Formats: sequence, structure tokens, C-alpha cells
Amino acid sequence: MRPGWAMVSLDFYRHTDMSTDHDADGEPLDDETLEKLQALEARAYAAFDEGDLVDAADLFGELVELTPCIPHLHYMRGLAHKYLRDWPASLQDNLRSEQLRDEFDVATAWNAGIAATGAGDWVEARRQWNQCGIAVPEGEGPIEGNFGVACVRLNPWSSGETVYMRRLDPVRARVENVPLPESGFRFGDIVLHDGASTGQRLYGERHVPVFNAMQRLQQSDMATYAVFVQCDAAEDIAALRGLSLPGIGLVEDWTHSVRHLCLRCSYGTPHQHDDGDADDDEGWGRDRNLGIAAQGRAAVEKLMAAWTAAGAGRVLEAIEQREHPLSDPEPGQVWWLGEEEDEEA
Repeated sequence: MRPGWAMVSLDFYRHTDMSTDHDADGEPLDDETLEKLQALEARAYAAFDEGDLVDAADLFGELVELTPCIPHLHYMRGLAHKYLRDWPASLQDNLRSEQLRDEFDVATAWNAGIAATGAGDWVEARRQWNQCGIAVPEGEGPIEGNFGVACVRLNPWSSGETVYMRRLDPVRARVENVPLPESGFRFGDIVLHDGASTGQRLYGERHVPVFNAMQRLQQSDMATYAVFVQCDAAEDIAALRGLSLPGIGLVEDWTHSVRHLCLRCSYGTPHQHDDGDADDDEGWGRDRNLGIAAQGRAAVEKLMAAWTAAGAGRVLEAIEQREHPLSDPEPGQVWWLGEEEDEEA
């Protein structure tokens, strides 16, 4: 979670209580040193705002060494470490920020909870959520709750494909769609997501929040298969989705749900581009691109054989499976902003 922060003024360093008007050795800070601190802080914030997270973490670290009792400096270093996905460091920074504060700070607690979850420190994660007023199931291992459905933006620093997820705790969820193979994610993956919503999407008749995925925590055993078929009506796809066979996780009609990429071209399956390739206002397109989550190719072949044999006009053209690595953000990307924040920036 990100608060609305602002650079601390020179007077803050002069007048904050305890040792914040002294250096790490307890010596009083003169005006020249105070001005240098303010300039250093300005550089740290500028580096963060420009997405130079390594530099930002280092610069806030210098400030922490010089003035170790200012909580927001620990918080900001923790925020830089968070978006670097260095969970142990971010957790340490946020816990120190908590210790230095006179009162509870919700942003610090949320970031500590995210970092604890990323680090697998379930005792600390439960403590942070409880003090935020969020009830989570008791236990010693991963939190297995039901926090409803939301959307997650996979690889928000690149393609940003948005899929639905079932939330297991405040920042951990299971992917409920079949993502495109290029994303590197799978149906059933457990992902860590940010605590601040970056938008909304329609789910049935209501809107649900969209969160940025931070990292995959656990890979699903369901690989993604791109399956190209022809059929005459939506009822054919409904029949396929209704088949239940061992090793099959989910069948998704990408022709209906994905429109920005020609999957057949990307997989080299010969076909002609025409108005019938996808659904439009004039009717049904026979050529369908399907995403099937399955434990192996044999399960997909068995599923498709049963489907084609059970109905006229059903044609299987190809089954393809390609693995893609997960991507990482590049230095200088400010990928964590919400849609409105990004427009303002």
C-alpha cells in the first residue's frame, strides 16, 4: 500500500524529537549538514519516482544510517525493496519503521504483511493482518482463507494481461483463468499481489478490484495448451467445457475472451484472416482458439477426441504447447502505479 508521501522539510530534521536532530554518533546536526540531508532525500525520492529502485534503496539507506530514528525513511527504503521484490529486506525495513512510530501506521503494516507473505513468514504475516483488523485463519503455515474474487494484472511491467483470481489471503491468490502462454503464468498458479488496487473490472454484475501481481509463489501442475478447432455454434464450446476428464483443469475460449493477439499466427497454424475468425455483431466465427489447462498432452488429446466424436462439424486442427519464462521488470520502469496515477504522471 502506498501513502501520499512528500519530501520532508528541513525543519523536520531540526525539530523531530529523540535523536533525529543528531547524527548516528549522537552529535548535533548543523545547518549545512541538515541541508545536505534534505538534498540527499530529494535525490532518493527522485530515484524512486523514476523507477531507479536500486539507487533509491541505497540513498534511503544512507539517510537511515545518518538519521536512524526517522520512521518514514525506513518505510521508503522498505518500499523500494518491495518493488525490487527483496522480501526479507523489505520486511526488516517496515518492522523497524513500525518500532519507531508513536502510533499505528496502516501503510507500514500492509507492506510488512506483503513482505512477510513473500518471505513465507506466516507468523509475522498473520500478526500484521490482525493488527490491520483483518481476520485470517489461524495456523502456522500458509493462510488458506476465502477473500473473494478479484483480478490480477500479470507482468504489470510488460504485457499486463488481466485475469481473474480467487484470493486466499489479503495479498495471495490462485489464478482462475487460463493465461496466455506468453505470460509465463498458468491456471492454478498461486501469486503474490500488491495491496493497492490499480483499477476495476466487471465480474458478473459487479465490479471487482484489479491488483498488480508481484511474483509467482507456487507454480501449478497445469500446463497451458493452445488448441485450434472449428465448430458451428457456442453450444459446441459449452459441450467441451462441460466434459470432465482426469488431468483437465479448465477450458477457455480465447477467441471470445482475447482479441489483441492472433494466436494462430503466433503458433504458425495456417489459416486465412477473414471476418469469421472471431465473434462479431453478425454472428459466430467457426475458427476458435482455445486455452486448455491440463497436466499433460495425453489428457488434452483424449478430451478433444471425445468432443469431436460427439458432435457434427467439430474439427480439431492443432494442439500446441510452449513454455515461456516469467519476465522481470527493467530498471527505470514505474510499473506499480494505478491507472489514474499513471495518467497523471
